[in-house]
Amino acid sequence: MPIFKDYVLPASPGDVHVPSQADAKTFLIFISSDDPETRQPWCPDVRASWPHVVAAFEGQISPVLNVIKVGQRGEWKDPDNVYRKKWNVHGVPTLARFERVNGVVVETARLDESGIMDVGTLHAFLN
Repeated sequence: MPIFKDYVLPASPGDVHVPSQADAKTFLIFISSDDPETRQPWCPDVRASWPHVVAAFEGQISPVLNVIKVGQRGEWKDPDNVYRKKWNVHGVPTLARFERVNGVVVETARLDESGIMDVGTLHAFLN
């Protein structure tokens, strides 16, 4: 399935769209923005983990992944960064899974770089 790089983040985690069918999941990944000079993510952890993300999400039967870029290094390091405050993201990359629990959209799990880089952990997270 596709990786959507221009995903528009909703106002709050409870507003993430999760399809209504049983066992539906929505995946968001928070990554660093691209460095204007290199055109690569400024964060080395994001650069290292991205091939694992692509491998997990670009297959025909893979789930959809929505990408959120947290800004340049200075923006990201600001303690008032919206992703830190509203979304509780304290490191990049952060991969989050949202599902409906009793009809309410909630974040049910998340992985950081080490979990993303471990194929078994990433596979279990997706299923």
